[in-house]
Amino acid sequence: MQLYNTLSAKERERLIEEAGKERLTISFYKYAHIGNPGIFRNHLFVHWDQLDVLGRIYVAKEGINAQLSVPADNFMDFKAHLDSITFLKDVRLNIAIEQDNKSFLKLKVKVRKKIVADGLDDNTFDVINKGIHVDAAQFNELIADPESIVVDMRNHYESEIGHFEKAITPDVDTFRDSLDIIEEQLAEHKEDKKLVMYCTGGIRCEKASAYYKHKGFKNVYQLEGGIIEYTRQVRNKGLENKFKGKNFVFDHRRGERISEEVIAQCHQCGKPCDTHVNCANEACHLLFIQCDECAKKMNHCCSKQCMEIVTLPFEQQKKLRKGKHASNKIFKKGRSGVLKFKN
Repeated sequence: MQLYNTLSAKERERLIEEAGKERLTISFYKYAHIGNPGIFRNHLFVHWDQLDVLGRIYVAKEGINAQLSVPADNFMDFKAHLDSITFLKDVRLNIAIEQDNKSFLKLKVKVRKKIVADGLDDNTFDVINKGIHVDAAQFNELIADPESIVVDMRNHYESEIGHFEKAITPDVDTFRDSLDIIEEQLAEHKEDKKLVMYCTGGIRCEKASAYYKHKGFKNVYQLEGGIIEYTRQVRNKGLENKFKGKNFVFDHRRGERISEEVIAQCHQCGKPCDTHVNCANEACHLLFIQCDECAKKMNHCCSKQCMEIVTLPFEQQKKLRKGKHASNKIFKKGRSGVLKFKN
């Protein structure tokens, strides 16, 4: 029984091109009590591999967090399989605003301690005791309410390219960093203000809403379905769009255009730009914002040093990527002294 990938990303990319079929990029999550995440993980892999599902899925005792791609032809079978699982029946599926057949190139279903790393070690905290869900129209009303405090539960590189009007955008690297910072900043408003949160698809602010209720906040709200579902409702219902810029997404697209405003800048020259790239030097792989002109000038690299490295023979580049000293540098999210215009 196959329980792991057998094809490389390049091989899968070629097969997708040869198939010529449209694929749907989908995300969903569900907090639930799962007794044996390992068995559940294997069950999902076997069924989804048969449906040509690709993506990154985390399973834990607290639930499931899935970001994936499925052939449009197989969507109904995929949905039927979800509905056959008791706690996933009729789960909300966030279908991407902008589609890309190559958003994911492998099926990875992993067992984790938690589906969202929060750094918390508190047995009395029940993640299922969540805040009040609101739709796009209600969220717009809350933004306009002077008694509301709107908080972006995403990281600095996400909110940098797009966020809601009047939102607090913590300058944090991880979700776990934001929990204590926000509680400390808003401690005096636990009873007199409405704490309104949002994130990409809802999973982080749902956990945060339960956490802040646990910490004594009386009026806790979250945007149901996150920015993805908000955008869909705004467009379908003709509502005013309060989100400015792009929504960062965790696949090969890296972003979905929500409004025409470009609120970020190229990290190398400072001109208006909101296109995230990874440094072409695989030993660096720094995520940063780069305009087309700088990409051409810098050969898609973040620094002159990386430009020199990418000209080396492949085997020499490969050697530079070995060892802990190298791995600690990889996958940084826009934090580097070489980026002159990173705010």
